[in-house]
Order: sequence, then structure tokens, then C-alpha cells
Amino acid sequence: MKRKIIVILTVIICFLLQSTIFKFLSFASISPNLLIIVTSSFGFMRGKKEGMVIGFFSGLLIDIFYGSVIGLYALLYMYVGYTNGLFRKMFFPEDIKLPMILISASDVICNLFVYFFLFLFRRKFAFDYYLIHIIIPELVYTILVTIFLYFILLKINQKLEMTEKRSTGKFV
Repeated sequence: MKRKIIVILTVIICFLLQSTIFKFLSFASISPNLLIIVTSSFGFMRGKKEGMVIGFFSGLLIDIFYGSVIGLYALLYMYVGYTNGLFRKMFFPEDIKLPMILISASDVICNLFVYFFLFLFRRKFAFDYYLIHIIIPELVYTILVTIFLYFILLKINQKLEMTEKRSTGKFV
């Protein structure tokens, strides 16, 4: 129960930061995607199921407040969480290379799907413009924020795991 509350608070805080402070700190109207960082991180730290659930609710927040179609981001982020959960066995907390690669790939793939579903279907074919002015700058900004946010999320996850181990040890 404690884990659920803390994870929900983490998602809400990151959503609020992404939609307020980082919108104010945006460069050329580009801000980092904190919810991709949260979804990916909890996916490879906790597994497929938790990655999917966190991804669904993160995407649903984006759909409700910013989306033109309800469910597109929820579905997209759910798949991101699931896919990152597949790498749980390869995850080592001390090594930041795998998280950086997975978060970067998740951000690029999400942006490609957004381009495909929201722009290409409306016959807006300026992919090179979208790549240079949106995908790459958001990727760079997200990677820079990942360096700091990942370690915060890692510490939160480690403290929750320690608490869960202590509480299960009492019952054994």
C-alpha cells in the first residue's frame, strides 16, 4: 500500500513539474519528458507489470490534460513501461548506461509514434522539421534531466524495497 501511494505521488509530482516548472524552463518551447523517465525507470526497476500500470496512468494524465484523443498516450506509455520491464534482468542499479539507453529509446519511439498518429495521418509530412526541431531537442533535454531524476527514482525504489523486505521479514 505504501509503495502504491509513493509511486502515485511520484507520477503526479513529475506530471506537475513537467507541465509547470519545466514548461517555464523550456528551450525553444521544448521541455523534457519526465513521465517517460518515470515510466521507463520503474519499468526496468520493477518489471513489466508495474511498468505497464505506471505507464498507463502517466499516459492517461497526458491524455486528460493535453491529448486530443483519449487513450493514445495511455496506450503508448503502457507499451513503453512493458517494454522497459523486459530489461529488468539486465538492470544493475549502479550502471547508468542501460537506463540512459532505454529512456532515450523510449523518448524517441514515443515521439515517432506521436508524429505518425497525430501528424502523418493529417497529411503533415514535415518529418525532417519535426525530427530536428522537436524529437532531437526533447531527447537531449530529457537525457540531461535523466541524469538527475534517475538517481532520485533509484533511491525511492531502493528505500521502498528495503521497507518491503523488513515488513516481510517480520511475518516469516
